[in-house]
Amino acid sequence: MKQGAKSTLKGDRIPSDIPPRGMLIGMSEQHGHLEGNDAAVEAHLKRLRRIEGQVRGIQRMVEEENYCIDILTQVSAATKALQALALSLLDDHMAHCLVDAARQGGAEQEQKLKEASEAIARLVKS
Repeated sequence: MKQGAKSTLKGDRIPSDIPPRGMLIGMSEQHGHLEGNDAAVEAHLKRLRRIEGQVRGIQRMVEEENYCIDILTQVSAATKALQALALSLLDDHMAHCLVDAARQGGAEQEQKLKEASEAIARLVKS
């Protein structure tokens, strides 16, 4: 088998650098505005821990074979919590990264605007 590839159950080969289920890893090598911003990092982590608890609760509900509508209600709540986190991250990004890039101008500005536009498009599609 080629180096950098892994085998699937069917024997097909897929590159090992393809992230699982649409997760994008390392989209940008640049550090974001969160670096050194402990308050923002802690707020986002607090939200993520709460969402993690919601998802574990949903898992437990499925294991216990709870009523489907109750499970769907909890899935909706977790989805809305993730959307709120995404909007918060986007807001932070626009307030810091885009403003800094606009001050610099040139290629940096164009790149950051393109990244933000693509991120917004992904959020709208989800």
